[in-house]
Amino acid sequence: MLRPQEIVLAEPRGFCAGVDRAIEIVERAIEKFGAPIYVRHEIVHNTYVVNDLKAKGAIFIEELDDVPPGATLIFSAHGVSKAVQREAERRGFSIFDATCPLVTKVHVEVAKLAKEGYEFIMIGHKGHPEVEGTMGQLSEGIHLVEEVGDVAHVNPSQTEKLAVVTQTTLSVDDAAEISAAVKLRFPQIREPKQQDICYATQNRQDAIKVMSPQVDLVIVVGSPTSSNSNRLRELAVKLGTPGYMVDNADELKPEWFDGIARVGLTAGASAPEVLVKQVIERIKMLGATSVRKMDGIEETVKFPLPKGLKIDVGGLEISARSPETGR
Repeated sequence: MLRPQEIVLAEPRGFCAGVDRAIEIVERAIEKFGAPIYVRHEIVHNTYVVNDLKAKGAIFIEELDDVPPGATLIFSAHGVSKAVQREAERRGFSIFDATCPLVTKVHVEVAKLAKEGYEFIMIGHKGHPEVEGTMGQLSEGIHLVEEVGDVAHVNPSQTEKLAVVTQTTLSVDDAAEISAAVKLRFPQIREPKQQDICYATQNRQDAIKVMSPQVDLVIVVGSPTSSNSNRLRELAVKLGTPGYMVDNADELKPEWFDGIARVGLTAGASAPEVLVKQVIERIKMLGATSVRKMDGIEETVKFPLPKGLKIDVGGLEISARSPETGR
């Protein structure tokens, strides 16, 4: 039986700047203020990262009722609604916002245009925390569409001032298809100056498009709750290459590799490199003899930490890195 001979590594893969920043905010808060630090929702959608931070002293909650008075509270990278924000402030928590700046950009755009009388169509997945956070920037006038068929059922109160926004972690191609349907029905709709889908989501999907035709199987490292990781696996399958998503190396099944010569490997934006290395070792145990890294875009984006969490060293504010999370 043919076993994998080569592992092809997608580039870029794994952590993006927003995830890097969110994890660092939690680590820095624990270091500066001591455990426990409370985090509303999983800081990022990755089991390994969440468990690592739990071990360091983070407590993950969904309801503000579970946060004791006077505690330090961090909002996850996905962002929160205005109602959650106001309630947290009312309760007097010490708050640090780890919302990805690219999600915040969408929130700012919604707030600005709403003041000008705009209603919104949001392209995204119902129930995803980012979608709840963005839609929760307004009490009304924002309509969710998940697929092309939903567009026909949107009934805004007016169409003169209508804008479209997008969840940042969607499939680029699916979002473009839904966006085209929106524009067909509402030709005057206002689109964002820069697309809402984030650079990291775009880059990882572009890498899959290049890699898929070169391999017999695609493995995506990512947790089931991770939207951008799910989209990578779906994209590989859509391109005609079998694809599986695993939370860790233990989830790999030997039968997946029967008759497979070349394995493509990538990781969602919330999956640390340490998990990729473990998956590589496991595939080597199944017979792979070489690892080749694809050429790809080198990401140099870095988002600053919130005030109050940077470390002052000799008059310079610096951000530290944690080897345990594979960054």
